[in-house]
Amino acid sequence: MSTPALCPACGASNDCSMVSNNEVPTNACWCFGVTLDPSVIEALPAELRHAACLCPRCAGVLEQLPATTPDASR
Repeated sequence: MSTPALCPACGASNDCSMVSNNEVPTNACWCFGVTLDPSVIEALPAELRHAACLCPRCAGVLEQLPATTPDASR
């Protein structure tokens, strides 16, 4: 059984804006601007495919995401 807000590969938060906003995102999800290699999905067990979003790390797209500005208060 999968949890929509968790990556099916590692169990971490998948940061999916579709899940966090009850499927009515106010911002584009991180996945809208990346290209995912289909082999990443194919590597998952069949019962986990298309059950929940992968996190950016497991999707192998970290280098495609915009860099975040470090918090200046730290």
